[in-house]
Amino acid sequence: MDWDKLRVFHAVAEAGSFTHAGDTLNLSQSAVSRQISALEEALQVPLFHRHARGLILTEQGESLNRTVREVFAKLAMTEALLTESKEKPAGRLKVTTTVGFGASWLAPRLQAFLDAYPEVSMTLLLDDADLDLAMREADVAIRMHPPKQPDLVQRHLLAIDWHVMASPDYLKKHGTPQRAEELDSHKIILFGNYRPPVPDVDWLAEAGRRPGSPRKPLLEVNSLQAMTEAVRSGLGIAALPEYMANEANGMVRILPDLKAPKVDVFFVYPEELRNSKRVAVFRDFLLARLAQR
Repeated sequence: MDWDKLRVFHAVAEAGSFTHAGDTLNLSQSAVSRQISALEEALQVPLFHRHARGLILTEQGESLNRTVREVFAKLAMTEALLTESKEKPAGRLKVTTTVGFGASWLAPRLQAFLDAYPEVSMTLLLDDADLDLAMREADVAIRMHPPKQPDLVQRHLLAIDWHVMASPDYLKKHGTPQRAEELDSHKIILFGNYRPPVPDVDWLAEAGRRPGSPRKPLLEVNSLQAMTEAVRSGLGIAALPEYMANEANGMVRILPDLKAPKVDVFFVYPEELRNSKRVAVFRDFLLARLAQR
C-alpha cells in the first residue's frame, strides 16, 4: 500500500470529509477524492460510505484506520525521540490535563518552563476526558486519578484538598453555615454530569446527609471556572479544588473543618518516553512548582 495514500486516507477518516481533510493536507477536495478512490481500487474494497452529510468508514475502513492510526502514532513518537537533542531538551511536547487545572494552575506557569527550555515548544490539550497516550493523542498527561491504561509510567505529583467557598455578599444575605447539615438551607453549585474531571467532584451534595440522599443544587455546570465565577458573583456555595480556591480573589472559605475527599494527581506518560529529556524536565518543573504552593 502506498504511504502517501494511507496518509490521505487517515486524514479523511479523522476529518470525516474530503474538504476538511484537504484543508489539513493542503490539497484540493478533488485531489483527496482521487487518492481515496485509487486506494479503494488497489485494495478492491470500499473504505467509506458516501452520503450527503459526509463520510462514514465501512467495516474494512475501520479495520484499516485502526492499523494506520497505530502506525502513524508510533512513527510520530519515533521521530520525536530521534530529533530530540542528545545534549539538551528540544522538540514539541504535547501535554493534556483537565480544563480546570490546565487553565487555572498550569497555563499561567508555562512561561517560566518555556523560558528555561527555549528549544522546547508545547501543545496544551485541555479535556476532562482522558486522551489516549498509547495512540499519541498526547505525550504526557496530568491526571486527577491513577492511569487506567496499561503500560503507562506514573508519578504521584500531589494530593489536592477541597475548599468550600462563598462570596461575602452571599454570606451577608444568607448567613454563614457553621455545620454541613446547614447547607440544606443554602444555594449549592455542583459540577454537571458531563465528563466530571475528578472522582467525587460533587461530594458537597452529600456532606452532612445520609449516603444516597444528595441535596439538590441551584446550579449544575460542567466547568470549574464557571463554578468559581458563579460563587464570586454571589450565586451560591461550591466546593472548589485548592488550586482554584487559593487564587480566587473576592471569596471566603467556609466550613474549614468539613472533611472532604482528596484528589490524587499523577504525571503519566508512555513507556517509550521514559528516556525523553523533554518529559523529564517538565516532570521536574511540575514537582518544583507544586512544592512551592
